[in-house]
Amino acid sequence: MSLAHLDTRPSAPIASIGRPEQFAAESTPARLRAVPTGTEARGFVLYVGIDEDKAAADGTDLSEIVAQLRALAAQLSPSSETYAAVALAPRGAGGRDVDVVRLALQDPAALAKHRHAPADEDRARDGVVIDLSRKRVLLDNEAANLTYKEFELLQYLVLREGRTIDRAELIGSLWSADDSDIPNERTIDVHVRRLRAKLGDYEDIVRTVRGAGYRFDRHADVSVQHTSTPSPDLF
Repeated sequence: MSLAHLDTRPSAPIASIGRPEQFAAESTPARLRAVPTGTEARGFVLYVGIDEDKAAADGTDLSEIVAQLRALAAQLSPSSETYAAVALAPRGAGGRDVDVVRLALQDPAALAKHRHAPADEDRARDGVVIDLSRKRVLLDNEAANLTYKEFELLQYLVLREGRTIDRAELIGSLWSADDSDIPNERTIDVHVRRLRAKLGDYEDIVRTVRGAGYRFDRHADVSVQHTSTPSPDLF
């Protein structure tokens, strides 16, 4: 797997290839996730997964897609700077296009998944399915062995997606006065660590907001199901 320059024809000029932090448009989105104290947002990376054949079937090509995205960035923010690269893989290698791009551009989360994947397994990751109605979590189509309280903790965050929940609220909402193991604001972190450990490569869906609490971070590999569907019960 490697990277290559995209065509730099006048109709679709793009910059040379570089590290993922260089593939950024310096703009500030209307809703920016909280960043750690002492840091600032300087841009973003948008991973686009599509091969040449699919682009052609859609009546376009990769250079044209890049040109249109750059034009949109310039329209939204004339001061933005863009840097684009194309990810290459052996023909017929399999897997999702977007996963190939993420690996080639050294996305930390994608690299972690790749390191832990079986060497002889050549398929796309299935991601996370959080089935609230059946109270189960599937990680790459395997049931996560969560305790009742761990699932409650995850569910509480999922149902409040986009909001940072402080430790006191988690304790007050998930533990009753007659529980024998009520945590305090320090030991609640232990419960979160155990939950993350069971989420494995997908632990980043439960994010720590320093000094504030915890938040559910949905990404492209996460699916939340609110109603039951006719599928085999993997528990």
